[in-house]
Amino acid sequence: MPRPHAAAIFEDAWNRQVAGAMRRRGWGTRVLAHTGYGSADRVRVLGRVLMTRRPYAPAAADARATWLELRTADSERRGWRVFFTTPAAGEPVTVTIGEREFRTRVDRSGLLDLTITDHGLEPGWHDLQISSPRAADTTAAVFIVAPDQTFGIVSDIDDTIITTTMPRPMIAAWNTFFRHEGTRRAVPGMATMYRELLAEHPGAPIIYVSTGAWNLVPALTRFLRRAGYPLGPMLMTDWGPTNTGWFRSGQDHKRAALHRLARELPDVRWVLIGDDGQHDPSLYGEFAEQLPERVRAIGIRVLSTTEQLLSHFTPISTDDFEQHVGVELPICRANDGWTMLEQMREALGTDRARA
Repeated sequence: MPRPHAAAIFEDAWNRQVAGAMRRRGWGTRVLAHTGYGSADRVRVLGRVLMTRRPYAPAAADARATWLELRTADSERRGWRVFFTTPAAGEPVTVTIGEREFRTRVDRSGLLDLTITDHGLEPGWHDLQISSPRAADTTAAVFIVAPDQTFGIVSDIDDTIITTTMPRPMIAAWNTFFRHEGTRRAVPGMATMYRELLAEHPGAPIIYVSTGAWNLVPALTRFLRRAGYPLGPMLMTDWGPTNTGWFRSGQDHKRAALHRLARELPDVRWVLIGDDGQHDPSLYGEFAEQLPERVRAIGIRVLSTTEQLLSHFTPISTDDFEQHVGVELPICRANDGWTMLEQMREALGTDRARA
């Protein structure tokens, strides 16, 4: 195994020192449960373990407190606070399904990403218990996709369902770190489109894939509920140094997430939805070329001229979708969700007729 990058070694050493100082001051840990997903064969449980000022009090702890906080819009706050956290690297964690326990440890960033096979869960939503020695127990929601389900949605987040005008460095930083959560605006009609498509395919999964940090999951979950988006797993990434360099590749993260979904849910044909402000067209086109049988349709939200200018300083998209797609499949392009929904229904109707 190659030696980790110097930046990762430094970051790990810093986190160990900070976490040690916090423990000496009586700090404990807390488990943030994220939404997971799975099939009849396996389930992926997601969460993070962070240092917290609040001590562990088992008698007073509400096992569902963390999850309930994530599923409501009551705890609004400015975004910068969620980035000033210290991961409890290597902390032991136990996931309980029924009478069985599965033990693991979180990674260097405090991330819990555990795949459990032969879980025995029926299709639909379930709550799994997560416990850690120095934290109050909590529950994580997981969605099990039925074996006969063939429809699913993969959605980007930035500028697809929420207007963040990424990747403008200064304004993106202001929106993320300083603006109040309640000031975030949803892209018009996108929540309606997702709800309508899922209503037409009961039991279908929706999975949000983003280059945003795991720290944003609680705030984004509250945003989804406020804006009327269907809840689903969020596959985020971790900003900062990695074992191979100073920064991780957002494109590689999305590419890997798509291929993992294709492996884990092999019968699902995905509707891939993103925007033309970053690299979604080329990534989706590449995936469709490699695995055309796994893609049902592609939807690209077209940014306005102003949004394009603010995003990458040119009035038109720099990622031409058509040059990246070498297979024939339905492609929908629209500025809002209502227009895209009309196109998507026509495209999916055509797709069903061919099938």
